[in-house]
Formats: sequence, structure tokens, C-alpha cells
Amino acid sequence: MKYILWLLRIIVGALFIFSGLIKANDPMGLSYKMNEFFDVWNMSFFTQYSLALSVLMIGFEIIAGIALLLGAASRVFSFLLLLLTLFFTFLTAYVYLSDKIKECGCFGDCIKISNAETFWKDVVLTIFVLILFAYRNRIKPIFNGKITFALMVLTVLFAFGIQWKTLNYLPYYDCLAYKKGNNIWQKMQAPPGSTPDVYKNIMTYEKDGKRQEFDETNYPWQDTTWKFIDNKPVLVKKGNADPAIKDFVLNDYNGNALTESILKEPGYTFFLFIKDVNKASRENIERLQTLITTANQLNIPFYVLSSSAKSGADKFAADYKLQGAQWLIIDGTVSKTAMRTNPGLMLLKDGIIQNKWSFKTYPKGMTMNGTSLNLQ
Repeated sequence: MKYILWLLRIIVGALFIFSGLIKANDPMGLSYKMNEFFDVWNMSFFTQYSLALSVLMIGFEIIAGIALLLGAASRVFSFLLLLLTLFFTFLTAYVYLSDKIKECGCFGDCIKISNAETFWKDVVLTIFVLILFAYRNRIKPIFNGKITFALMVLTVLFAFGIQWKTLNYLPYYDCLAYKKGNNIWQKMQAPPGSTPDVYKNIMTYEKDGKRQEFDETNYPWQDTTWKFIDNKPVLVKKGNADPAIKDFVLNDYNGNALTESILKEPGYTFFLFIKDVNKASRENIERLQTLITTANQLNIPFYVLSSSAKSGADKFAADYKLQGAQWLIIDGTVSKTAMRTNPGLMLLKDGIIQNKWSFKTYPKGMTMNGTSLNLQ
């Protein structure tokens, strides 16, 4: 039994560490997945805590996995692991059987496995953890108390430290369709011979305290008494193939569709993603001011892509001297997929993503050398 327990400790511990590290690459992504569950379960109140819950869950997975391998506090961690595994099994069973959520995101966006595979993986894992829990008294530490304590302290610092860095400096590895080297317009195209999804833009305007939805054929662009509130793409007809990017839509605040013309612009283009101006970080805002001024001097298009209403966007632009950029509307879900920090900067050349920066790492300036852009 001794060797079986050791084998199970290694398998379970390594799996939890691996799972935690994969998700630690993008804690924000896990929080968005949590929000999907909260919305389906009519528990939207908890969305304000989803990021904190995401960080805690990821941290616990790494810490518990290391503790199991070290044999630290085996009674406590075996019990907590059992509770967590049962909870995961419930979630994956719900996703698998209800079909209300596309995927559980158990290994983040970097590793995709089917809902059925995820569920049965958790069933087997639960059996393993039940055995470890039943024989928890036989799990002994491999080091003395001081060494084990020191290693666990380092583990805690590591588990939360890497997540802090990711949340402030973007994921270590970008697994999404908006990673460096991808052409956004090409990623929006369906495979040859397939029928793509058909969307139409639904714009929400407000007048006299009442909100009304319009499409591109009837929105009140000439009537200034209507106030623009929101814009979102709505599926009209389901196709038989999904492109990697299917909902990247850019409009100005008058409702003009600009997606194709902007994504096909030759040369360099800057996108500053500001999902919500009220929650956007103001850190290094002076660097953005410098970049916008220099971009205008070099005739490089600089667009601010926001999901906020025009009034909020105008105020933010005026308060922080960002009027030199053209402000456009982008769907909030698209914004948080394309850029994990709020704000975040993206550079394109001939439609191809060249680089991405969080608000911590904006370039301090730039110069043009021939046809090459040099960023400092």
C-alpha cells in the first residue's frame, strides 16, 4: 500500500500543480469562465468577486499539490483536496450534461479537452483523492518540520506572485487568437468552402429615459436627441464553421462600420483597448499621451477601442489628454479577450499583431527609421 499511496500522491499532486500553473498563466480568463457559471445560475452578484476567487482557487491548486507531494499537513490538505475535487466533478458534470456552457476551462485556454474527457478525468481523480483521504494517516512528510514549513512559504509566495505578474504584465504565453504574429482579419475568415456565422450590429440608444435597440439600417444617427449606450454583435444565422475570431467589430460612435477598412490598413496601426473607462488603470498615462502625439506626427493611425458610452469616453479622453486618438466602439467580451489588462496596447503592421503591452509596460516613445518603427 505504501507504493500505491506514493504513486497516487505523485499523480494527484502533479496534476493539481500542472492545472494551477496552466491557469496561473491567465487568472483573468478563469474569472471570465466563472462569470459564465454565475450568469447561467442567476448568481450575477458574485461576478464582482470572480477575479479574487480565481486567484485563490489557482493558488490553492498549486499549494495543495506541493503539500501533497511534501506530505505537509496531510490530514488538512487531503480533506480540502477531496472537497475541491468533488466540486470540480460537479461542475464538469454540469457542463457535460446540461450543455449550457461551451467548455469548463479546467486547463485554461492553452489546453482544450472535450467536456466528456474533462468529466471522466475528474471522476478518476475523485477516486484517487478518496483513497488518499482514506489513508491520510499514512502520508508522512519527506522533510523535517522547518524545511517543510520553509518550502510551503516559498510555494505560497510563488503561487500568488506569478499571478500578480500575469495580471499586471499580461499572460506569460498568449493562447488566444489575438497573440503576436496573427492577422486579425485573416483569423476572422471561415475555412474555404464553409458557411460563416452571420451577425448584425445591434445598437442601443436612449431618449427621454427609455432605451431602444436599432440595427445598421435604422439607427438614429441624425437625431441628436438620442444618446448612444451600447453596441453588440448578434448572431442572425449559424454557419457550419467557426473562424478563430468571429466577433471583432469596430464602429465609430455614429454607428459607421470600420472593421475591414482599419484591419486592412497598410503599415503600422495602434489599438489601445480600454474596456471600461471607469475601471481603467491610469498608470503610465503620460506615456500614452506621448505615443499618441508621436503617432500623429508620424501619420500612424492610433485608435482607442472602448466598450464605454460616448459620454464616458469623451470625459476620459479630455481628462487624460487622449483626444489625439480616434475613439471607436468594441464589444466588451471581445475587448477582454483581445487584451487581458484594462487598458492595454496593441501594435499591428499590415494587419498582423506585432506586440502587446499592459499598462505597466507601455513604450516610452518611438521613432521611425525608414519603414521600421522603433519603440523605446
